[in-house]
Amino acid sequence: MFTGIVEQVGGVVEVRRQGANADLVVQAPMASELQVDQSVSHNGVCLTVVELMGDRYRVTAVEETLQRSNLGALRAGDEVNLERSLRLGDRLDGHLVQGHVDTTVECLVRQEHQGSWWFSFSLPGQAELLVEKGSVCLNGVSLTIAALNDRSFSVAVIPYTHAHTTFRTLAPGHMANVEFDVLGKYVRRMLEARLTP
Repeated sequence: MFTGIVEQVGGVVEVRRQGANADLVVQAPMASELQVDQSVSHNGVCLTVVELMGDRYRVTAVEETLQRSNLGALRAGDEVNLERSLRLGDRLDGHLVQGHVDTTVECLVRQEHQGSWWFSFSLPGQAELLVEKGSVCLNGVSLTIAALNDRSFSVAVIPYTHAHTTFRTLAPGHMANVEFDVLGKYVRRMLEARLTP
């Protein structure tokens, strides 16, 4: 479980294909504090640390993860948002994030707006899970939906978040990972179960 508050931005050093899976070697200051078997969120995707190498570590993404998220497009030199898993007793500064990406959306608009940044994204197939002023996790960042219409949704990003995450390089045409609020997913599932004869 995560909060969507990015701790560090890591650099992808190497991508190794292993059958349908991909091993990612990531360089980050937090590497020296990690242990094998720990969970780390990479652009919002929960992956398990399988090897430590000084200031680098290795994780494996399976085929389903590569198809559902933007991790399959990562190359050496790319950056990823990183967050270690939530510890009991920690403050919940963002919202509850599972690290289970639902889909990807295309960035449509990136606009500076009087000191902050406005990003708009294509509407995903499960748009009913988006609520104006509700929470959404984009590339591992907990954000509030500032606007929602029939074709897109938008978020406002403060300067600190813009400077300390991969939002500083996110541009129109780029794909972002989306995790919908888990509470909305449970509500939808319960309503579907009640409507099924």
